[in-house]
Amino acid sequence: MSRRHGSSTRRGASFPFSGALHSKSKSSPLLSICLVLVGAVLLIVYASSGSGLFGGRKETVSSVEGDFSCTLEVLRAIPVLKKTYGNSMGKVLHVGPDTCSVVSKLLKEKETEAWGVEPYDIEDADRSCKSLVHKGIIRVADIKFPLPYRAQSFSLVIVSDALDYLSPKYLNKTLPELARVSAEGIVIFTGFAGQQRAKVAELSKFGRPAKLRSQSWWVRFFVQTSLEENEAAVKKFEQASSKASYKPTCQVFHLNSYH
Repeated sequence: MSRRHGSSTRRGASFPFSGALHSKSKSSPLLSICLVLVGAVLLIVYASSGSGLFGGRKETVSSVEGDFSCTLEVLRAIPVLKKTYGNSMGKVLHVGPDTCSVVSKLLKEKETEAWGVEPYDIEDADRSCKSLVHKGIIRVADIKFPLPYRAQSFSLVIVSDALDYLSPKYLNKTLPELARVSAEGIVIFTGFAGQQRAKVAELSKFGRPAKLRSQSWWVRFFVQTSLEENEAAVKKFEQASSKASYKPTCQVFHLNSYH
């Protein structure tokens, strides 16, 4: 009897553990689902935080393709610029980062010759861009110093993004240089004050963050450097933009050359 009692006690003692295991087996699917959901949430937070694998890729794309890029805006605006400037688009110089993309597109336009000045390093450029550099169509040059061209070498000079990284001290030298090599006008694409730019990409490539200035600041600066607005081009650009349903995401200034 005592042995049977002891045996029943052992069997009775096993019930809590058996129940716990049975309960655990039932909760396992629910626990797995919860873990999956938590992992998904953490992954989304990680990706959107701008760090790690996904964040690094996001910064790379933004530094080239983000909304802040006025060089991309030039690509969009080429048809409107052709309507605005007509024959003045016959010989164009583009100045700014990723100038290879602008020059490549301009070279595909009829009756248009194009050259470019890349103010920054092009080690990561593709083979097509390096080919343009090898041919002398694209030049890598510091725009804080005199441009390697004779006066009035180009009918039109288009500059994008590059001026946003220059202090007024260097702008006082660079803008007159752009006017010197232009025969018929200058078009400046620059960011609006308050626009965001990729800080890490900027510091590594441009050496300093962009200084995005207001329209009133630029107007005052143009007056100080004796550069006048090209009123006829402004009107034509507005008309062509309206017909093409084009709305710039950057500030666009049309200036006369000194000549």
